[in-house]
Amino acid sequence: MQTAFFVYILASKRNGTLYVGVTNDLARRMTAHKAKLMPGFTKQYGVTLLVYFETYGSILEARAREHSLKRWRRAWKLKLIEDLNPDWRDLTDELNSLAG
Repeated sequence: MQTAFFVYILASKRNGTLYVGVTNDLARRMTAHKAKLMPGFTKQYGVTLLVYFETYGSILEARAREHSLKRWRRAWKLKLIEDLNPDWRDLTDELNSLAG
C-alpha cells in the first residue's frame, strides 16, 4: 500500500491564527495537536482546528506544496479554506471516517 502524505492547514478559530504543516499520518498528527502534545507554535497559539488538507503520493510533492503555502499571503490561504470549507468546520472527524 502506498503511503499518502498530507499538507494541512490548522486554525485557532474562523479567521484566526493559521498553521501550515505536512505529515504522513494526519489522524495521528491531529490527535497530537488536539492534546497539545506538539510543542511550539500550535500549542502556544491554540491552533487545533483542521480546516483544510490535501493528499500527495510523494513526500517531495507534499513538502514543495507546504513550502509554497507557507509563502502565500494570508488572504490567499483564507480564500483556499473558504472555497472548500466555507463554514470552517473541523475536518478531523471526516479524517477518522476516511481511515475507517
